[in-house]
Amino acid sequence: MMDWLTPSRPLSIAHRGASAYAPENTLAAFALAADLGADMWEVDLHQTADKKIFAFHDFALADGRPVNTLTYADIRASVAENEAPLLSEIIGLAQARDCGIYADIKAPAASVPVSRMLQDAGIERAILGAFDPRVVDALRAADSPYPLAALIPVGVDPFEISKGANIIHLCWEKMDRPQDLLDDAFFARCRETGQKVVVWHEEDPDRMADLREKPVLGICSDRPELVNPTRFPTGLQVVCHRGANKIAPENTLSAAHACFAAGFSHVEIDVHVTADDQLVVLHDATLDRTTNGTGPVCNHTLSELQALNAGAWFYPFYTNEPIPTLDDMLSLARTYNGQLYIELKSAPARLVWDRVVAHEMQERVFFWSFVTQSLHDMRAISDKARLMMRRQDFDTLEDTLSCLNPSLIEYTMTDDWADFPELQRRGVPVMIAYNGDDRAVLAQIVDAGVEMVNLDQPFVFADICREKGVAE
Repeated sequence: MMDWLTPSRPLSIAHRGASAYAPENTLAAFALAADLGADMWEVDLHQTADKKIFAFHDFALADGRPVNTLTYADIRASVAENEAPLLSEIIGLAQARDCGIYADIKAPAASVPVSRMLQDAGIERAILGAFDPRVVDALRAADSPYPLAALIPVGVDPFEISKGANIIHLCWEKMDRPQDLLDDAFFARCRETGQKVVVWHEEDPDRMADLREKPVLGICSDRPELVNPTRFPTGLQVVCHRGANKIAPENTLSAAHACFAAGFSHVEIDVHVTADDQLVVLHDATLDRTTNGTGPVCNHTLSELQALNAGAWFYPFYTNEPIPTLDDMLSLARTYNGQLYIELKSAPARLVWDRVVAHEMQERVFFWSFVTQSLHDMRAISDKARLMMRRQDFDTLEDTLSCLNPSLIEYTMTDDWADFPELQRRGVPVMIAYNGDDRAVLAQIVDAGVEMVNLDQPFVFADICREKGVAE
């Protein structure tokens, strides 16, 4: 087998692309998967009546017509503009983004044509698989040069059904703890048969943590960044400003998921109070920019706000994205063992602190606010609340450190970084905030060697860290 089939860590196989963040089996989902570090894209492939190979999961359109009875023109006229791209388009994008293709071939008749198209395009990194054993049989008979995968449903012997295949692809995502079945005896059997293992699409961070330690070839996921999250051996902590706001709508659960799944330590959120004293996550004081509502947030009850969507402005895929509550964000952070930077907007300090305590997140949250009184209120509530101070708001470093006993100090690119050695001597962490996308500036921040950064472009920053050898 080829060298790329012996990776040092599991291949990240984006399930139908980055389908947690974009419509499945679309060029947008595949491109986003590349941005999120996917090694390969899992693509569902069918063949039309006029012999066109295209990406689509189901065997029939929404109106019930089987796709293999229709021409490609028929299909194009019946699906959304971004749906059902041709395999030739996907191949072109894969070449441009240096990603491999994991073909889940739905129609046996498409088996050999798919292999030939990939060969003609000079694609090296490809795996061809299917649930239907006729696909593997046809490809073997045609001497396809690519590794062949047998997709294994629940309830069958994986070794019996995968005879003739190079790869056992286990589709066990609906089981409770399928990772427990991947024991030493299972992998010993795989070594005996000479087969490698790819596992189901996994989105649970705890199960994924187990899986990435197994000797598997690859792991599928709707969140490809979750397969091999960035690790910062230096202990550097990365705060994602309003979440991964270039991947998903700012201040939403989707944007927070992308940050934590990718290995970043913190999500920065903005918190407002509702008319009925509930706490919601939204940047603006009004609803107009990032929701389909209007007017001040504080004039609406929680139930009214939860009837709105907070994502359609960003991308139609997020039409049903809700405005999250602070409780939602705290729960998600606990799920990933992550942390939050909470900016108090209109939210009263007491209400916020009570929710943080209820989730036992006191040590995993820090606070800041433009409203100075909110910070004084938070300190009066608890001497253990972790507060941030901005260096730019004070004349001297001593003034900064003497205000409310801060747990960290934020600097921008225009502040004087000469304070850093003194803060290091005192054991006070430094956070550099930068909302731009200039790679040279991001590289300068990497070289500063501070404890924390607060960024709009955490994925670009992580790439630079890997280039410089301070992340893996």
